Amino acid sequence: MAGYKPVAIQTYPILGEKITQDTLYWNNYKPPYNYAVTASSRIHIYGRYSQEPIKTFSRFKDTAYCATFRQDGRLLVAGSEDGGVQLFDISGRAPLRQFEGHTKAVHTVDFTADKYHVVSGADDYTVKLWDIPNSKEILTFKEHSDYVRCGCASKLNPDLFITGSYDHTVKMFDARTNTSVLSVEHGQPVESVLLFPSGGLLVSAGGRYVKVWDMLKGGQLLVSLKNHHKTVTCLCLSSSGQRLLSGSLDRKVKVYSTTSYKVVHSFDYAASILSLALAHEDETIVVGMTNGILSVKHRKSEAKKESLPRRRRPAYRTFIKGKNYMKQRDDILINRPAKKHLELYDRDLKHFRISKALDRVLDPTCTIKTPEITVSIIKELNRRGVLANALAGRDEKEISHVLNFLIRHLSQPRFAPVLINAAEIIIDIYLPVIGQSPVVDKKFLLLQGLVEKEIDYQRELLQTLGMMDMLFATMRRKEGTSVLEHTSDGFPENKKIES
Repeated sequence: MAGYKPVAIQTYPILGEKITQDTLYWNNYKPPYNYAVTASSRIHIYGRYSQEPIKTFSRFKDTAYCATFRQDGRLLVAGSEDGGVQLFDISGRAPLRQFEGHTKAVHTVDFTADKYHVVSGADDYTVKLWDIPNSKEILTFKEHSDYVRCGCASKLNPDLFITGSYDHTVKMFDARTNTSVLSVEHGQPVESVLLFPSGGLLVSAGGRYVKVWDMLKGGQLLVSLKNHHKTVTCLCLSSSGQRLLSGSLDRKVKVYSTTSYKVVHSFDYAASILSLALAHEDETIVVGMTNGILSVKHRKSEAKKESLPRRRRPAYRTFIKGKNYMKQRDDILINRPAKKHLELYDRDLKHFRISKALDRVLDPTCTIKTPEITVSIIKELNRRGVLANALAGRDEKEISHVLNFLIRHLSQPRFAPVLINAAEIIIDIYLPVIGQSPVVDKKFLLLQGLVEKEIDYQRELLQTLGMMDMLFATMRRKEGTSVLEHTSDGFPENKKIES
């Protein structure tokens, strides 16, 4: 037993995400602060790191649906379910202005570029422009034929603003006219619109599509993106304007490059996403979800190296002393071999404790962090011919660990050859006792389906390889063929005929 050779852990290449500058940039956020919020007649304002609101506005008759700060951060405008639009000063609590005119819920409000007017859109199909100093309605547009659920104002021209509606259209209005000056057909109920700072590009989101329009060419469609699996609900632009973010009900936030419009990064969240925002310089990303959680992620600050007093270290000659010493004639060289320590699973295998060795590598800490160790031990037990003995005689909890590992990693090409064999052994052993545990039965059926599907994939791959071999053989045969011809003296001669 002194000559036991440890199990060689095979390394498998992992086809993971390519590390890019966007990956490093967007992964540089701290774990999120989660705030539990509910739909109410209040608007809460939170500090950067505060768990409790630092300001609350509660002068609403019904549920508050939307709110927007003015560019200087001093005023806040909000819309509610009863159709009211209210203007607040951030230093006070009572509303400064109240705008009455909508008959149904207001879902979008925004300040114009001159900071003295407010645009609102509601479920009564209307878009209204309000004058802040006089608290009066200036214009009303009734061109939408369904709910107006989103909108934004131009940051350059105080007379231009955009609205999106459930009638599948996005319209641009000019306060100097009584009609829209531009209209584009999105093709789905529009959930969010976004105007680039330059005013030349417009982004609309609805259904599974995010579409980019060129406003300088009369609303020409530049690109249509379909990277989400469910409805896209919100849009956001990074501080540099080079990245576009979209949130969806599929619980993902996609980051696009505004030059190639390809996805450069993706965030995963616990629930469907309803709203999305970025703070100045992308310092904070805020996401609101359907489960009532407001997720706030702050960017990690660069750690400053503290200047510590420098310790005096030994001179360089101390470390190289004796390195160049040459062995003399009468010297005796004594080698002290380093003692090798076996891993716990190697110790179990050395003493033929095969079930215990398998239990060690099926521990969740091992299967999640280093699944290649588990696969290598299963492969070694199969090589010794004792894998069936190690898998037999297990109770519900132990067999659940085995099934969970197989279900998780069976479809991975790097583990499939080893795990398919192990899955077939488990099916043969435990098929007679199926029906005694509902939990195991469910996982057992799932594993059986995965094995059958993987075998079908392997069969299709073999058929494809056979077709490719036949094509390659035909191509080689067409390069040149040889025939036998009889010469004048009666002897056959092999001649090559070019095709």
